Amino acid sequence: MNTVRSMEFLRQLDLVSPETLDIPVHLVGCGGIGSFTALVLSKMGVRQLSLYDPDGIEEHNLPNQLFRLSDVGRPKVEALREILAEFAGLAVEVQPMAVEGQRMAGVVISGVDTMRARKTIWQQCIRYRAAILRYIDARMGAEVARIYAVKPTDPEDIRFYEKTLYHDEEAEALPCTAAAIVYSGFAIASLIGNLVKRLATGEDLPRETLFDFKTLTLSTSLGEP
Repeated sequence: MNTVRSMEFLRQLDLVSPETLDIPVHLVGCGGIGSFTALVLSKMGVRQLSLYDPDGIEEHNLPNQLFRLSDVGRPKVEALREILAEFAGLAVEVQPMAVEGQRMAGVVISGVDTMRARKTIWQQCIRYRAAILRYIDARMGAEVARIYAVKPTDPEDIRFYEKTLYHDEEAEALPCTAAAIVYSGFAIASLIGNLVKRLATGEDLPRETLFDFKTLTLSTSLGEP
């Protein structure tokens, strides 16, 4: 007979408790950033987690995303829901679709891979939405990670963030063989987990976090109005 088990969070209670993390978290994009972020958040004790991604799993996703060989061909959100149930006993809400105007509350995390998608999410779902406590936009280019954390109703945060929304054509052109590697996704997920913890415990959050894996340097900034 199988025994139903649940996680015990004793070792992190002086850092953050699951009760403190009882806020809605919406994770948009479940690939190289989002799949690992979902695991980190579920292992921290986030229980209200919703996943959004319209894509299926392909073989080239396996080296740098949290999916199993047997998941190829399945929707990312469905496979990730199964993984989180097995790893953390968490039942998540899943939406196998892109985000284009859905109503959200709490924390919204973006791990999408185009600027076009980021603009759509920001303009249709985030900007001026008082129900969203913080919008976290994580971006990865090979070995450089950049994470923005902004308040959707703060005029300074809005001006700061919208300056970062360039066109896809302006992005640095990287060869497809230098686009992603697994340790980058894991590290970004850890930084996002820390930002969610900081928000839940009332600590300050930087508007921008930059991590360069080549030089092993981490910098944060409050940003400019």
